[in-house]
Amino acid sequence: MARIRFGEEAIGSLLEEQRIATLLELKQALGSSATMTVFRKLKALGYRTSYSHRGEYYTLANLPHFDEQGLWRYRAVCFSRDGNLLATTRRFVEEANAGVAASELRGLLQVEVKEPLLHLYHQRRIDREEIGGVNVYFSREPGMRRNQRLRREGWQGGWELGESPVSTGVSPELKAAMILFFSLLDEQQRRLYAGLEAHKLGYGGDRRIAEFLGVGVPTVARGRRELFGEQVQRGRVRKEGGGRKPAEKKRRE
Repeated sequence: MARIRFGEEAIGSLLEEQRIATLLELKQALGSSATMTVFRKLKALGYRTSYSHRGEYYTLANLPHFDEQGLWRYRAVCFSRDGNLLATTRRFVEEANAGVAASELRGLLQVEVKEPLLHLYHQRRIDREEIGGVNVYFSREPGMRRNQRLRREGWQGGWELGESPVSTGVSPELKAAMILFFSLLDEQQRRLYAGLEAHKLGYGGDRRIAEFLGVGVPTVARGRRELFGEQVQRGRVRKEGGGRKPAEKKRRE
């Protein structure tokens, strides 16, 4: 009869061999039916719990090789550097470039996420807004949420306009980034940037960029002429003398 090994080495050996194991398997390896005994041994070794399969799988803390998203999958069992599904869900919402819908997050995490999303939302730990008939989840931090929403609106704009704006080779992510960048510029910079993008497109570029960025065609054409005609006013938004005249000067005239 094989000798039953009591202690961390029994659990450690099993996990080194199998990589992952259920609580029942760990009890059998330890030769004990006491759940708390198993967890004491796991704690001494350092362990992680799966966020999939309702947390039924365990592994040693040093075994997972997390990818760039902080996830590790082994035999369809999923682990996260954050630990449980709730913490993982919140991180993905916070780091989402343009917010995230439940269906998008489910595809990333390979598990159902409606319950943790709703839990986090009702606890006011993430935000939510309906966009295009879909609930999209955002960070609660105002600045981050604003940027996420701007990018999401850029994605929606790109999808709605189809292939008409910019070109067919531009991804929705790049379109969203272009719109966000454009919104951060001053008046002259927006005009010059629009002119530059229009020049890249060649014939018909002024109209296409104007539609894409939501500005007038003359504004794009002016920006293109200023940029390539070296008429840029450095350190100024408008040309000297441009804009509204002071009230006192208008009265004198």
